[in-house]
Amino acid sequence: MKIDDEIGDTRWLGRPPRPTDSELVCPAVAQAMLGFASETRWLRFVRSRLGAMLPYVPKQPGWNKRLRAALPLLERAIRLLATDTDFWFDNHWIIDSAPVECGRSRPTVKRSDLAGWAGYGYCGSRSRFFRGLRLYLVRTPTGMPILWALANPKLDEREVLTAMLDREPDAVTDRPGLLLIADKGFASRQFEADLALRGAQLLRPSFKREKRRTGEPLLKSVRQLIESVNATLKGQLDLEQHGGRTFEGVAVRVAQRVLALAAAIWHNHKTAQPVMRSLIAYDH
Repeated sequence: MKIDDEIGDTRWLGRPPRPTDSELVCPAVAQAMLGFASETRWLRFVRSRLGAMLPYVPKQPGWNKRLRAALPLLERAIRLLATDTDFWFDNHWIIDSAPVECGRSRPTVKRSDLAGWAGYGYCGSRSRFFRGLRLYLVRTPTGMPILWALANPKLDEREVLTAMLDREPDAVTDRPGLLLIADKGFASRQFEADLALRGAQLLRPSFKREKRRTGEPLLKSVRQLIESVNATLKGQLDLEQHGGRTFEGVAVRVAQRVLALAAAIWHNHKTAQPVMRSLIAYDH
């Protein structure tokens, strides 16, 4: 397996951790693909069904502690899979955000350790407010994740995307003629001028008062693609049932699901499957 080969050779000065990095990241991907939102249920399943492959599995507190500390490993694995496909060189990116709800009741909000990170936002697709974070995902038309971030839903979408591009400037400059496809929330002359300085162009729907923008008729099919990727994250990968109660907990559980999406697309690409984003072969 690609992940096991790439991160399984980590060397330690002292006693190696149990489980090893690959024995942690690979089951984390499987947990998301198989739909185990509960870590306790997942560890029972691992001990009863996967004991031969994973001889040592910590108890739930130890697993949770290791998993929360493994966020950089999951981020590294996402990038490894993306760069090992032809999709990494695609100069068409799609940017969209999805709500990551972290509690509804007032007592939950008051007791939450996400104070200062989570906030109240509005979900247009469901016409309701929510409390939590927003997942910003930059991906190729096939759905392969390129950049991702969690942010307070009150933050301006353009500010979040600018910060994501500032963090990895080479990702844009290495792609001449990059086209970013987004919705009306990213409309801004200043934002488009900033993208132009980076060598990128923004394609978005026009407002009623605006002249029809070049390439706008293609956005209808792109909107359907965006919604289908969001449906995969929410429906098959249980994005909304992450169960995180701290920022680290939410971040690593979202990373699990983004990595599972990347792993499915990578494997489908390598095995020449007709549908790149299909998870049917892996969710049972």
